[in-house]
Amino acid sequence: MNPAAKITAFVTALTASFGAAFGIGAAVGPGTGTSGSPDERAGHAESSAPHTDPSRSAHPPGGLQLTEGGYTLDLRTPRVEAGQRSELRFAIRDLAGRLVTEYRREHGKELHLVLASRDLVTYRHLHPTRAADGTWSTPVELPAAGDYRVFADFTPADANAVGLTLGADLAVSGPYKAAELPKPAATAVVDGYTITLNGTLRPDVPERLTFTVRKNGRPVPDLQPYLGAYGHLVALRAGDLAHLHVHPDGEPSDGSTKPGPGVSFTATAPGPATYRLFLDFKHDGTVRTAAFTLPSGAATRTPHPSAPADGHEDGHGDGTSGGHAARRAASASVPVRPS
Repeated sequence: MNPAAKITAFVTALTASFGAAFGIGAAVGPGTGTSGSPDERAGHAESSAPHTDPSRSAHPPGGLQLTEGGYTLDLRTPRVEAGQRSELRFAIRDLAGRLVTEYRREHGKELHLVLASRDLVTYRHLHPTRAADGTWSTPVELPAAGDYRVFADFTPADANAVGLTLGADLAVSGPYKAAELPKPAATAVVDGYTITLNGTLRPDVPERLTFTVRKNGRPVPDLQPYLGAYGHLVALRAGDLAHLHVHPDGEPSDGSTKPGPGVSFTATAPGPATYRLFLDFKHDGTVRTAAFTLPSGAATRTPHPSAPADGHEDGHGDGTSGGHAARRAASASVPVRPS
């Protein structure tokens, strides 16, 4: 869906969405990597984002409902096995129970699918395939057992329809070990890239989140478009995985938005809580994802570019956090698997 629809509907929470969603920590997932932006603001006093009337209630967060606006997410694969490649199947039904077969294309796709574990350590941004009868499917392999949430982000072709984010629970069976939410931090490291975050989240108030991408200590000025922007942010609220209202500031085709090193978004937190942010960015033909943990009302400040990122973890593992608490708080590493 387009940026305007995202701020009013896509909850992304998936699709900064996320949603949500996040300081920094580790995340997992095919179609994910790590991201960042310039030193635009350190606190609310410096914010240039528009403020809303605090007396007005925010739009209900997306992803918490199975049914909304006359449409229902029909998850036909409610359970998969951890560590095994499976086919996830689902459909969108209208008020009469019919499978929806016509959608508006948003960011180059008819539908965006996000999977996130309840502990917000594992994350996937997928682009499923739709059959002629309206059934969607996509291969998926999840590394850890536990409870997951599936988010379908779409806009029906109906002229009166608005963008929706519907959510359903997915069980992943296997040996289970609880994981802690990665601690807040302002820097993430993935595949040789360092991504820093400046910004804050506040309940019911649009705020700017700016990510700066560097590689080997140098700013990256040539990010490539991904889903119609130089970055894609999913934000999810810890606890219930509510999806935030998130949209990118500017588009590659607008003639004024630069391809890095900074990527900015506007996000509105639906309430005071801790959020998990998943930033997808594309460079040298590969999509990478950076993950951050950010409490609402907490501003992050970008460290000096020459400052080392403590606890740098390279590699393409599961995307689960490793090392002691100090390392987890300082960086996040996500496997590089383009969606």
